[in-house]
Amino acid sequence: MRLKFLVFALVSALLLAGCISDTPEDKGASTSTEKTKSTTSTIKMKETVVFETDNGVFEVELYRDKAPITVENFLGYVREGSYDGTIFHRVIDGFMIQGGGFTPNGSQKKTHAPIKLESDNGLLNLNGTIAMARTTVPDSATSQFFINVADNDFLDYKPNNPGYAVFGRVTSGMDVVIKLSKVDTGRKGQHQDWPLKDIVITRAYVKD
Repeated sequence: MRLKFLVFALVSALLLAGCISDTPEDKGASTSTEKTKSTTSTIKMKETVVFETDNGVFEVELYRDKAPITVENFLGYVREGSYDGTIFHRVIDGFMIQGGGFTPNGSQKKTHAPIKLESDNGLLNLNGTIAMARTTVPDSATSQFFINVADNDFLDYKPNNPGYAVFGRVTSGMDVVIKLSKVDTGRKGQHQDWPLKDIVITRAYVKD
């Protein structure tokens, strides 16, 4: 009887030990799978900003991996609603449309501090890409951006040219952008290529 009890106790102990040793592996496999799913989801998920204008809607996909400072700066203005009610104030057919800085009456919006230029990121100023506008000083971009409506390689980074930082591209509504690039323009104060009829960004927001 005592022998049977010892055998039973030994078998129970071994089974229990086996169950305990399996548990961390199961948890580990589950955690690893969850992490893989999470990582895959993060990689696939790209930030997209929707621009609603009084002339149509277009969407821009952002390249945070290539231009992290620029994208975060741009998204900051979007989340604050800074672009809502602004206009595309500089439009040149066959070149680009520029916005993000002025209201319809010509008043300039307040901005945050300028950011570091990220033009040396491998992205080119191709048709449909979005880039930051700036002054002649490389690290001077704030809120203004432009969308290329042609391949503008002279705006790309080169050893002797700081270029303009591309940080995304239009993924939907490029026909709207092209339409905007063909409006009639004139002079307003010291500004050239100002649309004769306002092109208003009614709302800009991050797409869910």
